[in-house]
Amino acid sequence: MKRKINRQLILISFMAVVITLFLITTVFYRIFQSQVLDDLRIYGEVISESHILENACNKDYGEAFHQVRTTVIGPDGKVIYDSDVNVGALDNHMERPEIQAAFQDGQGQSIRRSSTMHQNTYYYTLRLADGNVLRVSRKAHNIWSILSSFLPVLGVVTGALFVLCMVLSRYLTKSLTAPIERMAKDISHMEEDKVYEELWPFVQTIRRQHEEILESASMRQEFTANVSHELKTPLAAISGYSELIENGMASGEDAVRFAAGIRQSADRLLTLINDTIRLSELDTVSKETAFEQVDLYEIARDSVEMLQIRAEERDVRLSLEGGSCKILGDRQMMEELLYNLCDNGMSYNVPGGSVLVSVKRDENAAVLRVKDTGIGIPKACQDRIFERFYRVDKSRSKSTGGTGLGLAIVKHIVAVLQAEISLTSEENQGTEVTVIFRQSALS
Repeated sequence: MKRKINRQLILISFMAVVITLFLITTVFYRIFQSQVLDDLRIYGEVISESHILENACNKDYGEAFHQVRTTVIGPDGKVIYDSDVNVGALDNHMERPEIQAAFQDGQGQSIRRSSTMHQNTYYYTLRLADGNVLRVSRKAHNIWSILSSFLPVLGVVTGALFVLCMVLSRYLTKSLTAPIERMAKDISHMEEDKVYEELWPFVQTIRRQHEEILESASMRQEFTANVSHELKTPLAAISGYSELIENGMASGEDAVRFAAGIRQSADRLLTLINDTIRLSELDTVSKETAFEQVDLYEIARDSVEMLQIRAEERDVRLSLEGGSCKILGDRQMMEELLYNLCDNGMSYNVPGGSVLVSVKRDENAAVLRVKDTGIGIPKACQDRIFERFYRVDKSRSKSTGGTGLGLAIVKHIVAVLQAEISLTSEENQGTEVTVIFRQSALS
């Protein structure tokens, strides 16, 4: 980037120098032309007001006005007098533009280039009182001849300016890129350094992404450690029970009990693996996924019916209220969401307790509520309840076979469905989880 900026600055500087020199030369040449024509006008006025034309053969004439050529043209265009050329060798001058202008307007001027001398001839004409026209002329260099005479000086000036521009371009490039280089080395402390106002949104975006990457890496590291820890317990149980059976240390009822322990640990291991895989799948699901029209109440009814047997096993009454409410979503995700919320409500409930699932429409939103009469969640734990592997009561969670990933899956599904989730809970009073579907609710 430095080289590109430096090259562009040098190119711009070079173009500026060349254009400036060209404009100065052009302006100077126009001033030069104007000055030459003004001088000719003065010469013409002086000659016309003097008596020198009364005697065209006066030998002092050439000495007095040796800087200009003087010509007198009659009304018919014939040359009467010329200070430099024999009038017999001159043709009729009526077609000359400066002569025509003098006869019509009283005065005229023109500039013509000599193809042989490669010089411009400046003409000024003035109509005299006797009807003749006085023309004074002078040869002068054109712009290219003037420019060529200044080429050595212009070359030196241009070279010096170009070198100066290169030095300034290098300095400006360094000063322009310095904040960016400092930002690249240490983006965490850019508030302490001066940065361009236009770059500040970019700095904030990069810093936010950097923090998100670090946070994500930290979460993945923590998740990996938690998964490893969670896998060790059932694997250790399976290994221990299998070793006892293999060594013949278990028989009869003990063998049956050990086999049941192996099956329970295997089930827990399989559930943990499935939940981990599901979380990984949800992490890669785009929030812009196309959904289908589903009836939230119908899905809730099917989920409640499917979980009735488990509710009876845990001595919990599971019920549903509300009515048809259609949203844009994914049936499988909605079933997972309802299953995890209901299972959580039953697992952390009390004997004889209840779990109520409610599906209702609230203005332009569909509202799903799952309310239980369980043990509740302490205030200090409510902010972390949706974290992976976080358990309020670890002993109770493991006794019910929970993996600690149920609510984390719920949170991911809610994010994919672009819904909102909230939780209210009091210890020994129960918990209510509310999910609101605003953008995807259908009337």
